[in-house]
Amino acid sequence: MVALDTAGKGSPGRTIALCLVWAVIIMAADQWTKELILRNYQLGEATHITGFFNIVRAHNTGAAFSFLSNAGGWQRWLFTGIGVVASVFIIWQLYKHPTQKLFCFALASIMGGAVGNVVDRLMHGYVVDFLDFHAMGWHFPAFNVADSAITMGAICLILDELMRARRER
Repeated sequence: MVALDTAGKGSPGRTIALCLVWAVIIMAADQWTKELILRNYQLGEATHITGFFNIVRAHNTGAAFSFLSNAGGWQRWLFTGIGVVASVFIIWQLYKHPTQKLFCFALASIMGGAVGNVVDRLMHGYVVDFLDFHAMGWHFPAFNVADSAITMGAICLILDELMRARRER
């Protein structure tokens, strides 16, 4: 989307529509990959891909890095609510700042990932994770396409803010 409309041309409505389409693409890709994992792997089953990467089926009832994963079940609704509230806030921000292309791209990426994980929580009671990076006995917590989009969106938000601050100097 940033590349589609970087010159500032096009209507704000077009930017918002592109952002919402981007969020839907992320959510759909996330759900499709998770469905492949659920169909083809048992919980804990893994496929060694490289010396530093596996595909593994993991369930996360918590948030990032399994935060609150053993909280007894109430966290499912807390994190679902946070995802819904964040999505509403993001849509409001998209309408408020449609000319800020990188900002909107970042927010749409975060929203697509958040909705993907909310769908998991509602359907399964947990988030399906499957990307497992490791090195020298250390494993990064397994994650998924939604988590990748959220991370990419956060990085783009930081970049957007750094660029904005630099322009103001």
